[in-house]
Amino acid sequence: MQTFKILYFCVLDSINCPQDIKQLNLEQLQSLADEIRAFLIKNIQKTGGHLAPNLGTVEMSIAVHYVFNTPTDSLVFDVGHQAYTHKILTGRKDKMHSLRQKNGLSGFTKRSESEHDSFGAGHSSTSISAALGIAIANGINHNNSKSIAIIGDGALTGGMSFEALNHAGDSNADLLIILNDNDMSISKNVGAMSKYLTKLISGKMYSTMKNKSLGFLEKMPRMHEFAKRSEEHLKGMVLPSTLFEELGLDYYGPIDGHDLPTLIKTLQNLKTQNKPRLLHIITKKGRGLDSAENDPCKFHGIAPATDGTSTLDSYSAVFGRWLVNTATNNKKLIAITPAMCTGSGMGEFEQKFPEQYFDVGIAEQHAVTFAGGLATQGLKPVVAIYSTFLQRGYDQLIHDIALQNLNVIFAIDRAGLVGTDGATHAGCFDLSFLRCIPNLTIMTPSNGLEMYQMLNTALKMESPACIRYPRGVANVENYETQGTIEIGKAKILLKGKKTAIFAFGNRLECALEAGKKLGASVIDMRFVKPLDTALISALTDAHQQLISIEDNAISGGAGSAIGEYLHQQKITTPLHILGLPDDFTEQGSQEELYQQYGLTAEAIVAIANL
Repeated sequence: MQTFKILYFCVLDSINCPQDIKQLNLEQLQSLADEIRAFLIKNIQKTGGHLAPNLGTVEMSIAVHYVFNTPTDSLVFDVGHQAYTHKILTGRKDKMHSLRQKNGLSGFTKRSESEHDSFGAGHSSTSISAALGIAIANGINHNNSKSIAIIGDGALTGGMSFEALNHAGDSNADLLIILNDNDMSISKNVGAMSKYLTKLISGKMYSTMKNKSLGFLEKMPRMHEFAKRSEEHLKGMVLPSTLFEELGLDYYGPIDGHDLPTLIKTLQNLKTQNKPRLLHIITKKGRGLDSAENDPCKFHGIAPATDGTSTLDSYSAVFGRWLVNTATNNKKLIAITPAMCTGSGMGEFEQKFPEQYFDVGIAEQHAVTFAGGLATQGLKPVVAIYSTFLQRGYDQLIHDIALQNLNVIFAIDRAGLVGTDGATHAGCFDLSFLRCIPNLTIMTPSNGLEMYQMLNTALKMESPACIRYPRGVANVENYETQGTIEIGKAKILLKGKKTAIFAFGNRLECALEAGKKLGASVIDMRFVKPLDTALISALTDAHQQLISIEDNAISGGAGSAIGEYLHQQKITTPLHILGLPDDFTEQGSQEELYQQYGLTAEAIVAIANL
């Protein structure tokens, strides 16, 4: 990986709070930007994290802190994974080595971490709503503080952004929106908004006009320099001012988001205004690091340099293989993603079956209902979505899918503890919020083979099905199969006495380890809904105690389902439920968190021996 050759962070070492940068001149500010890039590359290689997004927002973050005064002024980042420079400038520079580590700095903005983080983030398309709320509250409280929302063009594809823009334009709030346009979210941006933001500036008319005009003016030296300076103004005349101004916002830009003098001067001018306004800046994701600039998707988030690699496929890769293999003989299979193609393992499918692939942008609600529409016409839609993002499409899942009993398959990735991404991305609640919905079948594979079989099973169903699987390797080498699983049937893997351990999903491995030590029965439950109640009843007759374990919240989860059944049947065999507590989980490696929350073989043995 390319690195910067800076031996001493001369300017950066003098920065301990935002006020310190206000003492710098423009030359020093540019040096600070260069040093921060070098600092970020050095640290993120060690800790892992979002590299490319942060390299692209260095100058913007410096300019905003140079002009505005946090925490008096409120700075609201969308998603928050591009706020590393903000963290560095607000007194957290010496803690950056702990980024995304257990008990360390969050990879996102977090109110409990710093007074300069005015609003927590992690999910997309929230910043305008939050910043508007702050701006209106400032007006009610007769407070002259400024409220600034920073949002990327990818996040602007989310419907919540448009709801907020619609409200903002109809208000008199002192709100500044900075649109960071890098033409790249996690996967490449899609949709009409992204095209609208870029089509004129990259179009033939603009390019031809620019090239011919500058070619002519090169013959007139005095005018050539003026023309170069005027280029940004020309862009402003032909870009999307109409859209935003029709919504009631004053539009400015686009300007070069890496040009510190222009950024600072523009922000100083906009600071004097007190109405809804939007500044459009153009940045380069991965700026300053050739490999990240050339492949910003790959360098969106990187793993720590010390991470080992497994020869086994991840659950996401297993899902991707199933899609490709199944679509080869099934033209009705349709794959849908809300802007998470790469993360969900769909890259090969997109290339081989483009007509059966739909990336709808950061629009989870639309993704779910869109799938419902496809299902009514006899197609077989599969929505690939992270557990934490399925929360955003919950109403649509209930109203548009389950209520109509439509055969939509939900491939729910990153279920359970996800590690260093922390609480905002942990999929701790899906079993709880899915289990209460009628018509759903919920499956929890413990390895890649089971997952493949469950996907085959779901494809043959005529009702909605959810397959929820964790982040990480799928624990088997060979998983391709034509097999299916009988719906609602669990599988006994170990037969023992006294204790029966019911394992859901990826906690099966530690249940087997504990079962061997205890001489206990171990059951791969496979289904949360419907439960294998016949097997549960049989095991309660043959065992003195029951233990369930799941990578999900205890409240309303799979173990709770077993407890409800036992209560209904008036079965008094004691049940111990191991799962996640009624709290938001912390960040750390998955193994560290499994240890912390007692989702281990040792914890099972300890409970059994009480």
